[in-house]
This record gives sequence, structure tokens and C-alpha cells, in this order.
Amino acid sequence: MEERSIIFVDDEKQIRAMYARAFAAAGARVRTLESAEECLEAMRKDPSLVLFLDLNLPGMNGLELCRQLHKEWPMAIMYAVTGYASLFEISDCREAGFEDYFTKPVPLAKLKAAAERAFERINSRKTKKP
Repeated sequence: MEERSIIFVDDEKQIRAMYARAFAAAGARVRTLESAEECLEAMRKDPSLVLFLDLNLPGMNGLELCRQLHKEWPMAIMYAVTGYASLFEISDCREAGFEDYFTKPVPLAKLKAAAERAFERINSRKTKKP
């Protein structure tokens, strides 16, 4: 089976550590990054097609990051995660290219289920013949 690679971008160190532990234990290759700029650099070196992006990041926010990623990697599946739901509208997230939107604190089981659906979609794209 192909490697399951996920990127999490969150400016909170404890959140990144929690994601890393939980998803690595589930068999994923996890990279945790603290800024949009780090994410863009990491994607250019070694892209992942499943990403969870905090919306309220220092510098470039998660909406703008999603837009940028979507331009360069249109097949990537991205999820918005935020503790500031009142600042970001679901319609803005959809327009930016997010697959879904989660409000913190979000149960890890929900994030794992979303990642599993994303990997299934990616695998089904690869098995379809032109």
C-alpha cells in the first residue's frame, strides 16, 4: 500500500504534537508545521495530498494558504481547522478549496475519518483509467 502522508499546519506546538502522535500511531507519515510559509516550502520539496490547515496562522492565514496550495497542487485534499469559527465563514473555506471545516476542539476520530476518506478518494483517482 502506498504511504499515507499528511501535513498538519498549526501555530500551537501542543496541537502539532497531538496530531503527530495520533496519526503516526494510525500508520501515517506525519509532518507538522507551524506556518503557511513552512508548508509551502515543505510541499515544494515533498508534497502530500492530504492537509489539515489551521485558519488563524501568523503571516499568511489558512484561507490564503489553501488558495495557494490549490493552484500548485489541485489534487490535494485540504481541511480547515480553527478555534476561531466566528472569524471564518464556511462559504469562504469552500471557495478557497477546502474539502471540509472543523471547529476546535475537534475529536481526533473525526479528523482520522476525514483523512481516511481523503486517502480513499486519492487511491480511487489513481486506479481509474483514462
